[in-house]
Amino acid sequence: MNIDRTLRSIVAVHASIPEDAFTAGALGTRREGSGVVIRDNGLVLTIGYLITEAEEVWLTTHDGRVVPAHALAYDQETGFGLVQALGSLGVPALEFGNVAKAGIGDPVVIADGVGQFVRANIVAKQEFAGYWEYLLEEAIFVAPAHPSWGGAALVDAHGKLLGIGSLHLQMASQNEETADINMVVPIDLLPPILDDLLNRGQVNKPPRPWLGAFSAESNGEVVVMSVAEGGPAAQAGLQRGDVISEIRDGEVDSLADFYRKVWESGPAGAEIPMRILRNGREAWLRVKSADRSSFLRKPQLQ
Repeated sequence: MNIDRTLRSIVAVHASIPEDAFTAGALGTRREGSGVVIRDNGLVLTIGYLITEAEEVWLTTHDGRVVPAHALAYDQETGFGLVQALGSLGVPALEFGNVAKAGIGDPVVIADGVGQFVRANIVAKQEFAGYWEYLLEEAIFVAPAHPSWGGAALVDAHGKLLGIGSLHLQMASQNEETADINMVVPIDLLPPILDDLLNRGQVNKPPRPWLGAFSAESNGEVVVMSVAEGGPAAQAGLQRGDVISEIRDGEVDSLADFYRKVWESGPAGAEIPMRILRNGREAWLRVKSADRSSFLRKPQLQ
């Protein structure tokens, strides 16, 4: 792999978000990360949380040129975000690799938009449930971790794009030591939805029901860590520390199972009855779900 050529296709992403935006408190109003040029016209793929509700986006190329851009789309299900450069980036698009053929132990490089890269290996390909009502059937995990992972490019030994960096996590090993790893969203999730994102700004299917609950799995139980202010869960009275034990008439046995049961309840707006355990007492709540995107500022079309 020609690492210098690969790095040219990765840009730094800088986004400004209004202070009154829904995500400003959780994600900040100044967000910085990376993105990958995936089309020669300056279309850039990044991780969506960098550009959610952005009012200004700037891209910086490997040689220091700054180009204005605008946020095109953010897909809630995959976590991908798309940005369109408003001037010429003058860099080649990165080809997509084959995620299905990428195996555990394969050498990879995870690189950011300022020229930093880490030579790593794939350590797992498995399901991932995120606390923000997010689930991937098969995420890619690599180690050692890149310190600037947000929107970073994961490329294979041939310099082809395998995915976009999303998180920094710690993984316990067999001898109970922990290792820093990155969770990467696989690139094979993009082609089926790319045309919809470009033409409509969103995928052409009903949005999933969203609760606005940030949850974690602890010893097989789903525990609420916090709720989004003004969101459906907060309005229904769900609180930090609540254990969610049932959705409708089905027991919840993991965070992923919780999400699947909620999403199987119908489209956004469906009412979600849930049994909770609070301070040793059981109670039922009925949460009227919502479309998460209805709480967010829409991208400003240029």
